[in-house]
Amino acid sequence: MSLDIKSIDIKPKRETFGHVERRIGEGKMASRYEEATFDIQPTNNFHYRPLADPTYELYDVQKTAVKMEDWYKFLDPRQYHYASYVTARAKQQEVAEQNFVFVEKRNMLDVMPEDIKELILSYVLPLRHYEWGANMNNLQLCSEGYGAAITNAFMFHAEDRLGNAQYLTRIGLLLGENEPVVLDNAKDQWLNNEAWQPLRKAMEDSFVLKDWFELHIAQNVIFDAFIHPLYFNLMEQELNVRGGSAQVMMTEFITVWNEECARWIDMTVKVASAESEENKELLNTWCKKYIDIAFHAVLPLAQKVHSNPEVAMNMIKDELVVRLNKNGLNL
Repeated sequence: MSLDIKSIDIKPKRETFGHVERRIGEGKMASRYEEATFDIQPTNNFHYRPLADPTYELYDVQKTAVKMEDWYKFLDPRQYHYASYVTARAKQQEVAEQNFVFVEKRNMLDVMPEDIKELILSYVLPLRHYEWGANMNNLQLCSEGYGAAITNAFMFHAEDRLGNAQYLTRIGLLLGENEPVVLDNAKDQWLNNEAWQPLRKAMEDSFVLKDWFELHIAQNVIFDAFIHPLYFNLMEQELNVRGGSAQVMMTEFITVWNEECARWIDMTVKVASAESEENKELLNTWCKKYIDIAFHAVLPLAQKVHSNPEVAMNMIKDELVVRLNKNGLNL
């Protein structure tokens, strides 16, 4: 007796969920990112207003002056949903771990000049407090924002900031031979060193901003665009020459992460400014305001970590203005 096994293809009645199909078109297959993003935020039947701020609904478009016809226009160009996000970060962490192992195995910190070590402990390690503040701000953005397309990205960005803080902490402990006193000293620098106080004030002022999109502009668009190029590009170029190449290897994760996140951040500015002239004018006003704040907040630190601080800061500012203008603004 012979047995003939045949296979047949059963075409599904639809390729994705109804609410996703209504956005991408009937009969089209949705990506994992689209299914994990489109219209998953509730819009009705909230029952009661939050006790913390009963002026607004739990999810309310009135929490920002930016107006959008469709808040799901803020699609992440990286296509990050939970699985793709953790997979990407795991691969990046593997590379970062290899860098740390290489630095320790080759005893690169033993030959690092003492003045470089002291510079990092006093004027880089305290950035772990800045990254913690950025984490808090992005958690606030996730809480107050509207539309899962952008609030999902805020949540991922918030967790990345904790990762940055942890890498900075690890660098400090390696330089301090695992003595936790270096962390206490870095906290004292953040709280009491005169050079850190303008940035600390700018961060603490951002904690009480009411408009969540303004907070996004302040933290993710402007402040980071001054801090990260100064510390993880211009400063490290000089450290390379002075015998601090190990620092460049240990911060590679943060450098690559910042370049990646710039794609998403630029997209948010571009989409919001293209929506209407009112949005564009509002973003112009906010960007001008926080560029001035950030410039004067970071300049005292640039004077400590760079040989030509005024040139460095003006270069960073000019590059940021060009970047924002490419994304629809007129600064």
